[in-house]
Amino acid sequence: MNVSVVMPVRNEERHLRAAVERVLEQDHDGELEVVLAVGPSEDATREIADSLALDHPEVRVVENPTGTTPAGLNIAIAASHHDVIVRVDGHGELSEGYIRRAVELLEETGAANVGGVMDAVGETPLERAIAAAYNSPYGLGGGGFHVKDTPAGPAATVFLGVFRRDALESIGGFDETLLRAQDWELNHRLRKAGFVVWFTPELRVVYRPRSTVRALAQQFFRTGSWRREVIRRNPETASLRYLAPPLAVVGFTGGLLAGLVGLLARNRLLTFALLAPAVYLFFLIVATLRIPADPEAKVRLPLVLAVMHGCWGVGFMRSKPA
Repeated sequence: MNVSVVMPVRNEERHLRAAVERVLEQDHDGELEVVLAVGPSEDATREIADSLALDHPEVRVVENPTGTTPAGLNIAIAASHHDVIVRVDGHGELSEGYIRRAVELLEETGAANVGGVMDAVGETPLERAIAAAYNSPYGLGGGGFHVKDTPAGPAATVFLGVFRRDALESIGGFDETLLRAQDWELNHRLRKAGFVVWFTPELRVVYRPRSTVRALAQQFFRTGSWRREVIRRNPETASLRYLAPPLAVVGFTGGLLAGLVGLLARNRLLTFALLAPAVYLFFLIVATLRIPADPEAKVRLPLVLAVMHGCWGVGFMRSKPA
């Protein structure tokens, strides 16, 4: 079966070449094309994309004037030709045999979309700490594609995804008004339309996490705010996993402020509110001890987890997405 790989890319000079090369190394039987939808970048992303297209006839570059991920995906899909659409990010690296096995699973399961594990891998101590948190239920609440031992089967969503073009087109593609969480929302529409979304741990994509605390904070703040928008549009999708971070922010901040007032006013009842932040700090200690990581990464885990939870929660509480 012929395959089109679509990649929305922007400011990806560090990882783009490796991501494309992993695609071109796939042992898939059939034609393969790679469509790079390049958004306005502040680095050498466009030059690298053009160089890849010059060196490899399978690679084409198209413009994504908005620079947003859902628009880039729709532009790349419209410019592609084949019946199977493989989504890859500019900082993702496919595992060996990924495309071949994904195409087999589309046939075996009858699914409209199949996907696997987001295997976060970092290089610096901070990146390794972020990766460890990503790969743990303590960081992202145990989402299926973040945990490698999740069993294969129908799922609410999967990481990236390998789609049947006809199913994707039948629901109108990606929602360009959702700058984040558009993949989750698309899978929700697929399932509402009667299609199956299939997860398997056989498929793995290496994900390169953010390299600074600031970038991580911005990422999770925006993700939280857009998750709130998805729930606003689809209230039935709300769950404890998505509500836990804002509740933790409210509990920690409210408990700390009330407790400090209680200490100053010598009010025992208000002082008891300090139990809420104490419980969260205890959670951070337990999570840090349980998450596998090397010593340099482990000492950074409490900060990483607090940034993930706190920024996601504050973003979720925004009235409008960021």
